[in-house]
Amino acid sequence: MTRLETLKSTLHSVFGDDATIIHSHGEITLEAPAENWVDICTTLRDHPSLRFETCIDLCGIDYSAWGAPTYTDAASRFPHRFAVVIHLLSLTHNWRMRVRAYCTNDEFPSIPTLFSVWPSVNWFEREAFDLYGIIFEGHPDLRRILTDYGFIGHPFRKDFPISGYVEMRYDPEQKRVIYQPVTIEPREIVPRVVREDDYGVGR
Repeated sequence: MTRLETLKSTLHSVFGDDATIIHSHGEITLEAPAENWVDICTTLRDHPSLRFETCIDLCGIDYSAWGAPTYTDAASRFPHRFAVVIHLLSLTHNWRMRVRAYCTNDEFPSIPTLFSVWPSVNWFEREAFDLYGIIFEGHPDLRRILTDYGFIGHPFRKDFPISGYVEMRYDPEQKRVIYQPVTIEPREIVPRVVREDDYGVGR
């Protein structure tokens, strides 16, 4: 039995039908219901057969345009628009896995914070809040971390405008950062390649 098969078997024995286990492309993904998010992650950390002591990453995902335009049924392929994914490392057993949970409200995505389980997720959750608008309930300091505090919207959402509506600059007269309408005319740049008529001939 391979290491991943051992991990998959252990996860089945620990969680049973409480979570969905996906073994694909040489990786294990555990899908956890949002209402059991903290309990399942605590078990992943503390169970002696699992011992995922470290959360090495957390990110948000917006599935609203996943695969488009190749897939026309993108919305039906996922139960909800937003999900949170974490990547875990067990130093004790030397294995890795990911865990995914879907936010059940597409209009106001939220999920409990994992700060009490792995304090290292503090800034990761702030990033997912800033870029996707996912609320992490119970987070001790949930505020923007990459965009400005007065920024409107969440840049990694699929419906966020590519060019934006406002631009930010420092005004030396007012001695502060100000916002103003975008002054750059949107345009598409098509590369123009210039070659000699005999380019590549006889060389």
